[in-house]
Amino acid sequence: MSATGSESANGKPILQAIGLYKHFGGLVAVNDVSLDVFPGEVVGLVGDNGAGKSTLIKLISGVYRPDGGQILLDGRPVSFTSPLEARQLGIETIYQDLALCENLDAAANVFLGREPVRRTLGVFKNLDRDYMLRESRQVLAQLDIRIPDLRRPIRELSGGQRQAVAITRAVYWNARLMIMDEPTAALGVPEQRKVLALVRTLRDRGVPVILISHNLQDVFAVADRIVVMRRGRKVAERPASATTSDEIVSLMVGAAPTAE
Repeated sequence: MSATGSESANGKPILQAIGLYKHFGGLVAVNDVSLDVFPGEVVGLVGDNGAGKSTLIKLISGVYRPDGGQILLDGRPVSFTSPLEARQLGIETIYQDLALCENLDAAANVFLGREPVRRTLGVFKNLDRDYMLRESRQVLAQLDIRIPDLRRPIRELSGGQRQAVAITRAVYWNARLMIMDEPTAALGVPEQRKVLALVRTLRDRGVPVILISHNLQDVFAVADRIVVMRRGRKVAERPASATTSDEIVSLMVGAAPTAE
């Protein structure tokens, strides 16, 4: 869907980035970029290396502060000083490294940094591992994710299962917007399909997804709208159903007209 179509179907945007600008010394990494993200849609964010995609999502997720422009969440201006502040407002970002603790099990990673405790003998505090396992199993079931043994360390899980744990953590903590950076990189074909199925599940649950990927086949498989960046600017925005891989590649390299 286009932005206009999304607005009519899904109401007001959850996220609005308006004229975002970011420079590092003399390098302008993001130059006057605006982007709306609506409930229940997947936005593919594509561009060649150095196009500004990573910097843009880091502005949205609180890693960087913009040098210009504004970010609105549910129509209200927000300003993040850290990724934690963005997460507290429901903006979850899953990078390629997933930010998981490999020595801990899946349930412990779902609750990482927010572990529930219970008192023993009214004095001693202990992790409530039974609660973490129970809650993790419940949200995994809701997402149709199957991990046979949640007590296995993360390092023993497959790449697709690790992605699933990271997604589960974000969903459990009520993500309003999910940003996924190259989620299928280094995965085998069956696991790529499972991750893309999870993206569709998130969309069906009303959680919008910004998907950054160099794999246009993956983007076209799940995206409603595709935003193309080149040299720090947003050069085009297309409904996925109304464009082709050839056009998107041409836009990425500057070989096609960029009129919206």
